[in-house]
Amino acid sequence: MALTGTYPRSLDDKKRLAIPRRLCDEFDEKNLQSLYISPGTDRSLSLFSPGGFVSEARKLNEQSRSRVEVRNYERLFYSRSEKVELDGQCRIRIPDRLAEFAGLEREVVLIGDNDHAEIWDAALWESFLNQVGPQFDSLANQAIQ
Repeated sequence: MALTGTYPRSLDDKKRLAIPRRLCDEFDEKNLQSLYISPGTDRSLSLFSPGGFVSEARKLNEQSRSRVEVRNYERLFYSRSEKVELDGQCRIRIPDRLAEFAGLEREVVLIGDNDHAEIWDAALWESFLNQVGPQFDSLANQAIQ
């Protein structure tokens, strides 16, 4: 099932983020107890289920490691990715280095993005929407051909 939706959230003082139950269910894994959090593009963080992280790793394995860009991306991606446990209230703790990478302050936005979710600082997400949102029709024409 595709992950969808936009969920405004607040981080607590320990950088814990409550994952909406609906989104947890959309990850479509029984007994979901952990997630993988990774650096994403545009200063976002990517959030994968364990199965989704394996699928992402398979996609990366299909790339040629003889290309320096692939090797460097994999080094940065895997060295910064981390498994995080879901607590009883469906919260995760965002590691400090990843929160710093994404510029996360207290207010964040969690979005569904097909096979993973993304975590954005709320101000960065708003800026992204203002800059890229008006291009939706043009992007649709380019993406769906």
